[in-house]
Amino acid sequence: MTDPATSSTSSTPPADRRQLASLLAQMGAVLLSTETIGTTVELVTSLAVETIPGTTGAGVTLVDSRGKRSVAASNALVERADRLQYELDDGPCLTASRDRARIRIDDVAQEHRWPEWTAAVAEVGVRAVLSVPLEAAGTGIGAIKVYSDQASAYDARAEHLLELFARQAAVLLANAQTLADAREVNVQLTDALQSRDIIGQAKGILLAQGAPDDQSAFAMLVQASQRANTKLHDVARRLVDSVKSRNEDPTVAEQL
Repeated sequence: MTDPATSSTSSTPPADRRQLASLLAQMGAVLLSTETIGTTVELVTSLAVETIPGTTGAGVTLVDSRGKRSVAASNALVERADRLQYELDDGPCLTASRDRARIRIDDVAQEHRWPEWTAAVAEVGVRAVLSVPLEAAGTGIGAIKVYSDQASAYDARAEHLLELFARQAAVLLANAQTLADAREVNVQLTDALQSRDIIGQAKGILLAQGAPDDQSAFAMLVQASQRANTKLHDVARRLVDSVKSRNEDPTVAEQL
């Protein structure tokens, strides 16, 4: 009987479909169990190693406003191979991300497109590479890649699997990033509301201490902030905390 792991047909046999169904179910469940991008891509790379036959290691590269970086790598070989690409600013993974094209290298010793990288990575132990771009909502966000220490490790079936895998990985990464962005915005809004509240409390204290009106009380806080070279909400918080910690009210002069 032919082992489906060695088949090079571009169609997906029943055994592969079952494997992919299980794979995608695991990937879909990640949003129910994790809240960090790091955990998401760790799952991505570990499943890639298990899914693509002949793979020595897998990794994900993100390319965004923060630059080029590996957010997950299954082992040291992947880290070193990726680092060489970033140092040279050249290599199959970066090309896959930039051109949004699938890249396959059957043998780095016979590859001439990235001569510096292939020469260096051969010493690390990489022989074959397969890299597929990650795209979400029409935007390229990076690439996923698998490395092998065997020449000609990847075929059309491996390409098909990694492309399906990349499609789901990109969605997960984009969703995780959206969630992280939403949380950051929420934190910023919460901080802003807390700052507004504490400044309001501080103005109330100054009004009780004799400030003629709300604008004057706010101006006193601003002046104190400028003199101390301290953020306005920090000055306000110190004033409020001081009042809470004393049995008697402080005077304006004592606090400002």
